[in-house]
Amino acid sequence: MHANTSTDGIVGRGNNDGARLFREWFDALSRCADEGGQSAYVFVMGSINEILKVFDLPVVFPEINSLQTAVRRVAHEYLDVAEDYGYSPDICGYVKADVATQLRGGEHPMGRIPKPSLAVLTNACNTYIKWAEFWERTHDIPVFTLDVPGTREGGRQTWNGDPDFENDRKYVEVQLRELIGLCEEVTGKEFDIDRLREVLGWANEISVAWKRILELNRSRPSLFNALTDGTIYLGVANGFRGAPEGSRYFRDLVEEMEYKAEHGIGTLTQELYRLVFVGVPCYPIFRRFNEMFTEWGGTFVHSTYLWFASGGANTGFEYDLDRPIESLAEGVLVSVRDAMDSMFHQNRVVGSMIDDFRIDGIVYHPIKSCRTVSTGLADGRKHLSRERDVSSLFLESDMMDRRVVSEAQMKNRIDAFFEGLASRRRQASIAGEGR
Repeated sequence: MHANTSTDGIVGRGNNDGARLFREWFDALSRCADEGGQSAYVFVMGSINEILKVFDLPVVFPEINSLQTAVRRVAHEYLDVAEDYGYSPDICGYVKADVATQLRGGEHPMGRIPKPSLAVLTNACNTYIKWAEFWERTHDIPVFTLDVPGTREGGRQTWNGDPDFENDRKYVEVQLRELIGLCEEVTGKEFDIDRLREVLGWANEISVAWKRILELNRSRPSLFNALTDGTIYLGVANGFRGAPEGSRYFRDLVEEMEYKAEHGIGTLTQELYRLVFVGVPCYPIFRRFNEMFTEWGGTFVHSTYLWFASGGANTGFEYDLDRPIESLAEGVLVSVRDAMDSMFHQNRVVGSMIDDFRIDGIVYHPIKSCRTVSTGLADGRKHLSRERDVSSLFLESDMMDRRVVSEAQMKNRIDAFFEGLASRRRQASIAGEGR
């Protein structure tokens, strides 16, 4: 049985329901914009969605808004507006698309984006702080920056029970309590600790389910494509984190993946090569980019993107509902730190995937728009090649700007990569027969 097989309405449900939820989400944002309602601008790495939902603040993810302009092939229009306004071509494409969205009064291919009443960000990406300053100037709103301590001492992480970890957790907790006070001031609503417990309970269900889904893709054949299907799942994990709709969606998604695993239903008709993707997808030719791999029987079974862009859901962290604020601080510390590590220390993340997911090749995708993700990928690839005997492809393009995306050049390099994988497999087979 294969990916196109639909049985009992289960197979393909995750993609269909995800697309529906996305439409409903943008419809709700459009209504908020039309009615002049309040909203909070946040980022995927440390959105603090859990607190914002307690105050009924609709969350706007500018990163998601921007990538949608590229997927829908209109990003160049937004980039041109921002560059005409004075932004350099070297600036992050996500930032420029969002700047254009603000300059165009919230106009977006998925609807209308409301103006922010508040912006919340972390230090997970070095672009976040300067990006939020644009909103602060444009909309005259309060901006709350949550400083989350990262991994120190050459990648050594600390955990619950370590004095350093507890110091870091308390540092985050104090900031979260300050954010609660700011939300009360902005919304005029009083903080409800029981509502927070309810929201954290729904967030727990998503985290447990997301970790299970990633583990299930160790199956052969793989159950979903980490690049295409995974982007849909990420959107729901971020936008509906802490909401009952998100919990229901991920319960159904686990059921779908377990059903596919039990019945041997894969994402491809014939899976020949299992790949890991490192970086951010090429959204300007998103579908075609993936097809250049699937045409060779290659599928992405995992990616670093599913880690750092999942809002921490990949860690499977569960909040302690008996001590909600303290536990939320711990979860934020763990998840944001993990997101930063999966960008800055990709080798450790990718190395753990090679054996667990039986990987045939690694695709590194540095992009012009994001130095945070792309810096060091070439060195990381070189280092990993010395440590592990696995083929890799270094493919440069962009996540937003079609002007630096050459499909023909990509295809040539991708074809050569798969020809090398095929030759490597033939040689291994001959060597095995000779024993």
